[in-house]
Amino acid sequence: MPQGSSQDSESDRVHRVVALVDEGSNPFELACAIEVFGLRRPELGRALYSFALCAAQPDTVMRDGFFTLSGVADLSATESADTVIVPNRPDTEVPRRAEVLDALRAAHARGARLVGFCSGAFTLAEAGLLDGRRAACHWMWADAFRRRFPGVRLEPDVLFVDDGDILTSSGSASALDLGLHLVRRDHGAEIANAVSRRLVFAAHRDGGQRQFVERPVPQVPDASLAPLLVWAQERLGEPLTVAGLAARAGVSPATLHRRFRAELGTTPLAWLLGERIALACRLIERGELRLDVVARDSGLGSAANLRAHLKRATGLSPSAYRRRFGAAPVEASAAITA
Repeated sequence: MPQGSSQDSESDRVHRVVALVDEGSNPFELACAIEVFGLRRPELGRALYSFALCAAQPDTVMRDGFFTLSGVADLSATESADTVIVPNRPDTEVPRRAEVLDALRAAHARGARLVGFCSGAFTLAEAGLLDGRRAACHWMWADAFRRRFPGVRLEPDVLFVDDGDILTSSGSASALDLGLHLVRRDHGAEIANAVSRRLVFAAHRDGGQRQFVERPVPQVPDASLAPLLVWAQERLGEPLTVAGLAARAGVSPATLHRRFRAELGTTPLAWLLGERIALACRLIERGELRLDVVARDSGLGSAANLRAHLKRATGLSPSAYRRRFGAAPVEASAAITA
């Protein structure tokens, strides 16, 4: 199987992602990693990542014997990786290969970022890398995970957990959520939105959203929140309220809360805040230097609120965010002040 952009001449200048595959790994999460980190994106004008697959043996049988993976790098590929995606598989009780666990420990010790999709949390915990740390895994395995790894602070009802240099996601589809979160963290909201558009996938579902969202069969056509969400996204700079959104949808505030919980796994106010922070990030990336304008146009109100929410969401001040993700440098006298 070709390793795609791992052969790119730019590989020494971009963040290197290596996905480690082991016997019984799930093809879906592997495909998510390839889709987010491995594909060339000429429409963006630059490479976001270099990407390679590696395995402990020359031929690796995937989950349920669906196919055999061959022609990928050996475990030495992890030695130069900036991010290592750890193997996952449904037979979580079967121990991982010692050489796989050793490679993950060595990568972590030298400062590489580790990412576990779905049952990948078991691999990280088996390597002893999650003790005392926060983690997510699929809700079906939450009880088994707690029994085996009581020293890990499992958060069983979230999409993913970002614990700095180790990140874990829950069920299969949340691998895309975590992948886009990493793109946003590495390259900013604008690039993450571009990648999500190509994926035809929601640009931002916060990691704290619930894994399992009740979606009853609608009794009437188009009873979803989609029209309301689009309407609100076009008016984020306005003083939107839950009561106003409910009136727009023709329901009571209590009913609106229930619908947001059922369809999005969050509250109306939390959704609004997330959308406003994402818009503020895009405005900064596009070159808006005035914090009061960014705060006003995104609906965050004041420069102080903008600083607080951006710091909480990204770990960066507005000035640091612009330095990292802004389109072009600016004169020092015009720079955003944190």
